[in-house]
Amino acid sequence: MSSLAVHKAPSAAGTTGADRSRPPLRRRIALVPTITLLLGALYCLLPVAWVVIASTKSGSELFSTFTFLPGSGFTDNIKDLNAYRDGVYWKWMGNSALYAGLGALLSTCVSAFSGYALATYRFRGRETMFNVLLAGVLMPPVILAVPQYLLMAQADLTDSYWSVLLPQILSPYGVYLSRIYAAAAVPADVVEAGRMDGASEWRIFTRIALPMMIPGMVTVFLFQFVAVWNNFLLPYIMLSDDEKFPITLGLFTLLEQGANSPALYTLVITGAFLAVLPLVALFLVVQRFWSLDLLSGAVKS
Repeated sequence: MSSLAVHKAPSAAGTTGADRSRPPLRRRIALVPTITLLLGALYCLLPVAWVVIASTKSGSELFSTFTFLPGSGFTDNIKDLNAYRDGVYWKWMGNSALYAGLGALLSTCVSAFSGYALATYRFRGRETMFNVLLAGVLMPPVILAVPQYLLMAQADLTDSYWSVLLPQILSPYGVYLSRIYAAAAVPADVVEAGRMDGASEWRIFTRIALPMMIPGMVTVFLFQFVAVWNNFLLPYIMLSDDEKFPITLGLFTLLEQGANSPALYTLVITGAFLAVLPLVALFLVVQRFWSLDLLSGAVKS
């Protein structure tokens, strides 16, 4: 018995040594995606950090040295931005809030109706319609901008708020997400049970299906809000009155004027920093909503 134990000891020790050599290799391999993600985050966040720091610098500090140390001109930059053309910057911010808020809300409603219908009902041409929507997802916005302008010109709606709002209402990507989410979140048995109880299709959608689809609709709203807020090409083509410009087009005009007046560059950078804050706030609010919805779903289950 003792000899058998003696003979087994080296093999056990050898196995233990091999097992000990494996975890460091696995850890090194596991570090690769972590390092890749950190480099990607640094690549994305470095320009944002530069905008935040550059907005605190005066004109002389901005053009004299390139450092990541904060400056002393943030309050003066805010005052100059407020004073520029009697506060037209805040007019641009209000226009962006109108375009993005109302456009994203209407787009979310259309996406919810369309996605639920495509996921629930069976009718001729459904798959063909869905494939056309998928083609719209792959279509670059640049291709659609000129036809949209011609359509708005025929309706005499160019250089108006509607010329920017109406093309944003139908989002192929939003309809696609809504259909996928409705098919996964709204069981067919629940819809059928509502019909057996005598509920109308509208009541089934608003009272049964829509509450189940809310997390997905919040995602659609967020994506569409960010897309409309950052949209530049469509307002650039549609609008000529700078009082109706969104923040993207307004900052572009400031940047163009900065070639002749370099002092405006500080206003552009400060305005760009302030324009990011609503998106950050919206994302934080939506993230909190997602957490609450997941917790409430866990409690109900």
